[in-house]
Amino acid sequence: MNKPADRSLAPADTGRLPQRVHFERDGTVSIATGKVELGQGIFTALAQIAAEELGVPLEKIRVLPPSTAYSPDEGVTAGSLSIQDAGKALRRTCAALRALLERSGGRSYWELDSPREAPGDAPEKSPSSYSVVGTNAPRLDLPAKFAGRPSYVQDLGLSGLLHGRVVRPPHPYRRLIDVDTSSTKAKVVRDGSFLAVLAEREEDAIAAAKRLRARATWEPAPGMPRDFHAWLKEHVAEHLVVKQNAAPERTRTAVSRVQASYRKAFIAHGSIGPSCAVARAQGDRLEVWTHSQGIFNLRRELATVLSMREANVVVTHMEGAGCYGHNGADDVALDAALLARAADGRPVKLQWMRDDEFAWEPLGAAMVVDLEAHLDVAGNIVSWRHDLYSNGHAHRPGRADKPTLVAAGHISSAFELAPAINPPLPAGGADRNAIPLYDVPDLLVMNHYVRDMPVRSSSLRSLGAYGNVFAIESFIDELALAAGADPVEFRLRHLKDARARAVIEKAVEASGWGQWRSAEGRGHGIGFARYKNLGAYSAVVAEVDAARELRVTRLVVAVDAGLLINPDGAANQIEGGCIQAASWTLKEEWRPGALGWEDYPILRFSEVPPVDVHLLKNAHPPVGAGECTMGPTAAAIANALHHALGVRVRELPLTAERIVRAIHA
Repeated sequence: MNKPADRSLAPADTGRLPQRVHFERDGTVSIATGKVELGQGIFTALAQIAAEELGVPLEKIRVLPPSTAYSPDEGVTAGSLSIQDAGKALRRTCAALRALLERSGGRSYWELDSPREAPGDAPEKSPSSYSVVGTNAPRLDLPAKFAGRPSYVQDLGLSGLLHGRVVRPPHPYRRLIDVDTSSTKAKVVRDGSFLAVLAEREEDAIAAAKRLRARATWEPAPGMPRDFHAWLKEHVAEHLVVKQNAAPERTRTAVSRVQASYRKAFIAHGSIGPSCAVARAQGDRLEVWTHSQGIFNLRRELATVLSMREANVVVTHMEGAGCYGHNGADDVALDAALLARAADGRPVKLQWMRDDEFAWEPLGAAMVVDLEAHLDVAGNIVSWRHDLYSNGHAHRPGRADKPTLVAAGHISSAFELAPAINPPLPAGGADRNAIPLYDVPDLLVMNHYVRDMPVRSSSLRSLGAYGNVFAIESFIDELALAAGADPVEFRLRHLKDARARAVIEKAVEASGWGQWRSAEGRGHGIGFARYKNLGAYSAVVAEVDAARELRVTRLVVAVDAGLLINPDGAANQIEGGCIQAASWTLKEEWRPGALGWEDYPILRFSEVPPVDVHLLKNAHPPVGAGECTMGPTAAAIANALHHALGVRVRELPLTAERIVRAIHA
């Protein structure tokens, strides 16, 4: 269980040629990848990379469903790393195969004798010669969806399939005290405090689970705090220095001090389709079909919890409803596996209900960010302090010595579950993007880590970057106001990075920032970040109308993600990130008792703003673009709200109640 979940691919990994690339008898090329398709278009981009480097037509490339049976272990599909890591490994492998073909004098790859070792000096193609990479190739995964063909794990039908439902209360509990099963027609499966049902038909499983829930008694866990943000500050376990550059002589030149505190709520993943898995247990072997983002990590944890040999567990990925983070997909896989062991060799499909998803999935963690800065007489930042309060932002299986899956703590041989943790920097977790990219001579960034939480949380798109960038970029606007400076000029004054300056200048120019016409209740604002301080650069300009209610009327985005594999795919990811971030920023806040869309509203189609994307083209190494706009979008909207109404709202989401309180503060 000590194996790290996310690891960069070493060059040696590219030497395992048969594991990644297979030349089939029908003249096609099969690509095996450990990265999974979540709707982000990664299979299309990887196919383009393979086609380009091999010199094979794109239509001949097939990407296999990732499976622990034959795929390379490439960790978790997360952090916008698929192109950066898996793409790099695939490119090197294909370059090595091309070199083997050239050295053998063969006419085609299909005539090579099962190559097993890659030459270490195989040159990759120059980007200047690319004809497939950099083009808007159509998505490989969309035709089946357009045609309505089954493509999700929820659609999977196997011979003899049984349907299952798990029975849990809508709140955390210590143990199942009692349950009346006397009139339940479905098969009841109980293992300690784990309770579920099996039935031939799905509607019968749903009805049986509903009856059992009404007749079960659970010992509840301790109650929830009324103010989670205050609770975080009161329960810090460790005070960790993230970054420190001491320059006290510069601080002595300060003439003004600015302080502010920002808050981010718990956020649900809000998958439109609840989590689902299919499992089949036969003898000492277990097969699982899942929409997990980390099939190898899940396999390790399933084997541990079920006391099985890891080699006897096969986990295969199938798409599910998108979530971009760690929702209930891994938990439901263990639920399905526990039921499969009671199904006499028949496969079991187990889908959570909507209230299961809201009550039991891991949430995006709540955060408090306290900022303090000093300005000199010229209005320049001379010192900066960033204090972050949050728990860990990673609770995926396979990252720790102890399990993390819900049912692992409920079965009769219950495990003590590991707490949420933070991946180390530079990626980081709660502290992702906590270090400002701006030039600050005296800097201190602290992460005040809360280990034990009454609410379960884990990875959600961009992790701590969303909250940190919202705070930093809102604060930059507050500092610009204190310095009497234009917010764009103030940012550029404190940035030396040419690529950072370029995205800001492009977003400003494309939005017509200098020609903005003021009107009552209307405003515009900007937000900027470099994702993880080493990934894609992005700047977002938001335009809002807050005369009656806060609505985002337009988003203009500039992104530098290095060499673009599929520009249209990158633009789609950026648009989706902006829209999801707008939904988080305007509406989304999980509270105890939220079990459906009535309690947890999300952005409606009628509220989605137009998103104008501008991609800066260059030959820098490619990086992912799917998460880079989350924080900048939130900050741009908050800054636009301030520009429109003259009030600063420092707590997300920016609800009408919080805006009114700010007006009357």
